[in-house]
Amino acid sequence: MAVSGNEPEPFSVAIHEAAGRLVIAVRGELDLATAPQLEEALVPRLQDGGSVLLDLRPLEFMDSTGVRVIVAAHHAAQDGGGHLALARCAPDGPVARVLEISGLDTVLNVVDDA
Repeated sequence: MAVSGNEPEPFSVAIHEAAGRLVIAVRGELDLATAPQLEEALVPRLQDGGSVLLDLRPLEFMDSTGVRVIVAAHHAAQDGGGHLALARCAPDGPVARVLEISGLDTVLNVVDDA
């Protein structure tokens, strides 16, 4: 039996440089299966003192595993002298809601000029 409906966009992590910092844009669904891929791309750069803008706006879904990766990245930036900024998500989107519920939207450096 076929189920009709929209399939989620495949998970991907795209990395490019803009305005002297790395931009890491994440698409698809950030969950237990995909979080290690983001963590591998994000945390070492912050541990080495890098400046990273994390763009979660293209995400369709994020669970608590994604929250854990963002918290780990925040700590890596603090410990390694790096700088983590988060692109502001659409306020009515599912990822913005997770960030709000977790309180990360008040702890992280959230920017509008991604």
